[in-house]
Amino acid sequence: MSLILKEKLTGPTAWRGEDLRLDDSWKIHLSSDTINVIDAALAEVKARGLSFPNFTKNDFLIHAINEELAKYAEEMENGKGFLLLCGLPIASYNSDDLDIINYGIGLHLGTPVCQNLKGDLLGKVMNIGDITKKETRVYETNLYLPYHTDVSDVFGLMCVRQGKSGGLSSLVSSGAVYNEILENYPEYLGVFYRPMYYAHLGTDPSIKSPIFSYHDGKLSARYLRQYIELGAELASRPLSRVEIEALDVFDEIIHRQDMRLDMMLEPGDLLLANNYAVMHSRTSFEDYDEPEKRRKLIRLWVKMPNARTLAPDFPGQNGFPPPESP
Repeated sequence: MSLILKEKLTGPTAWRGEDLRLDDSWKIHLSSDTINVIDAALAEVKARGLSFPNFTKNDFLIHAINEELAKYAEEMENGKGFLLLCGLPIASYNSDDLDIINYGIGLHLGTPVCQNLKGDLLGKVMNIGDITKKETRVYETNLYLPYHTDVSDVFGLMCVRQGKSGGLSSLVSSGAVYNEILENYPEYLGVFYRPMYYAHLGTDPSIKSPIFSYHDGKLSARYLRQYIELGAELASRPLSRVEIEALDVFDEIIHRQDMRLDMMLEPGDLLLANNYAVMHSRTSFEDYDEPEKRRKLIRLWVKMPNARTLAPDFPGQNGFPPPESP
């Protein structure tokens, strides 16, 4: 089998945004029965005096909806690569409740992993960072967040509050992007399969990975141009003119209106997506002055039991290593 996929991808994974805007099959409205199961599990955890992250899968008793969760996992790995769960009664919960719910769902999907060197298992996506500091992550600001993939099999984003304006989320199918390149820009395919340096804050800057990888019949993608450029800088290996031109073509494709699927996450929405199959982005936003009103999302990273096997030159990284105990 060739290491380079030379035929177009077919099936649900290679969707285009223009095709899904009139097809809302990716939206799943949670039933009252499902919400009742989640509420009962939350109440049980609290009644036993447990809190995030000091409980296990068997403490958060949502086994009654495990069949639903299995369908979600299957859709993320072998379907469109994402889904949006709608209708969680967000106003009924406080911040501790939401941490328990997010982490509990993650435990039943797979294994939640650390999102930074501090060992945080849930990320607060809020405008709380100092944009003048290099170590500030873009998701901690209200700035535009370019299309990218996270370092985990699956990510979850639960909307708690919207901003004053802006903050539109967007998804793009990696498979659809690949098809466009294969059809109209095949001269760049070799560039996208060649390992490049990726800089991830707090990890080894010498890690190399291609943008596209084809292994065991599945196409996987990894992308964040800022980290590719920073990785080249740290490795003292400047990007070539051809590489820059190829990345410019890649960026032009993923920003096309017919390729992307834009959505405004509502309070109570939970977006789940496979990082190997889907890239995501967010527009800039204006926030409220009052801290209690500011835009807030809760981010979850999960290592999935049904995740694809990755090629040796496409190194898997599920989160950051847990911090060593003092």
